Amino acid sequence: MPDVHPKLLIVDDEEAILETMTFTFGDDYEVLTASSASSALELLERDGPVAVVVSDQRMPQMTGVEFLAKVYEMHPATVRIILTGFADMDAIIGSINDGHVYAYITKPWEPDHLKQVVRQAANFYQLTLENERLVGDLRDANVFLEVVMDQLDTGAVAVDANGIVRAINAPARRWLDVKSDARGRELKRVLGPGILDQFAAATLRITQDDAVCFEEIELPVGGGVRLRVGVQALRSPGGRDLGHVILCREISHEPLKRRFDEIVRALLEADGSIRELLVKAQDELKELAGQVGNAAVDSPGMSELRDRTLRARTAIEYWLAVDDALAREEFPDAQPLLDRMRVAVARWPLPDRLPGRVSDLARRVESYYESGENPKKSVL
Repeated sequence: MPDVHPKLLIVDDEEAILETMTFTFGDDYEVLTASSASSALELLERDGPVAVVVSDQRMPQMTGVEFLAKVYEMHPATVRIILTGFADMDAIIGSINDGHVYAYITKPWEPDHLKQVVRQAANFYQLTLENERLVGDLRDANVFLEVVMDQLDTGAVAVDANGIVRAINAPARRWLDVKSDARGRELKRVLGPGILDQFAAATLRITQDDAVCFEEIELPVGGGVRLRVGVQALRSPGGRDLGHVILCREISHEPLKRRFDEIVRALLEADGSIRELLVKAQDELKELAGQVGNAAVDSPGMSELRDRTLRARTAIEYWLAVDDALAREEFPDAQPLLDRMRVAVARWPLPDRLPGRVSDLARRVESYYESGENPKKSVL
């Protein structure tokens, strides 16, 4: 990859100085020249930014400081150097901040000294660009990290050793009722009183008692949300305490999930006929679906339970319909029966574990599909 020389812009109304500067810096820089501030600004508009601008102070229409102030507005990272005589020193020193001047060189200058200052200015420009790039990369990384954290089904709050919130993801904001940006604020000033008391007490018990891994708390958010709270200490590679991450998982759905598992387990463990159990399970799942739908908490766990309940109801509905068709009709259409059984098995929450009589029903449908013989008897 060819070496790219940094751009250096020389601005002076004396052509002889422009020629001297070009000769002095031509080997190490891409030298651009302008004989007036206005033409230099046009050049920057067209070919900028440049690494370093060296401008004379005394120029017609616009002083060097005034010109460099405009350069700063256009390209803040460009390093600005001004050339001045001793007669202008008071004016330069009084207004040097207006142009954000990196250095000033007095006339007549020593070529080696000027080269050294320009080289340092060019290095400073490269460091500034690299710093901006690193900051940009860090900002982008933080954006990606925040997106990933927000997709987790576990709430997370990172708090430093001074109790300042450094990060908080979407689930935690939702369950802890945090409506504004909490970063940079004390956790105790972020959480409402009714939430802080329980949350802080649970965190304290976990951190002070090695036998306690987590605490369960009920918070008055929405219609009420139940959380399982855990704490993970943060330490530097040298062992310095950096703070901790508080993890909170929504468990409001767990009692409903246990009820769902009981309904499914009763069907899997049933001996003999299960038709009445299937009808009962349909009613129970309908009631359970209503409880899930009316829950104030909208969480991944609750959403998953809602989906599993709906799928289980569909599976049972299809099994009963297929069994009814085989029991009541001598020659029902075999393909729809086969399709319904396949859909029902796919929607059952445990497709690799079916109730015994349902497995018998599946074999009966396959046999009927292949032979066309139907004894007109209920399997379930």
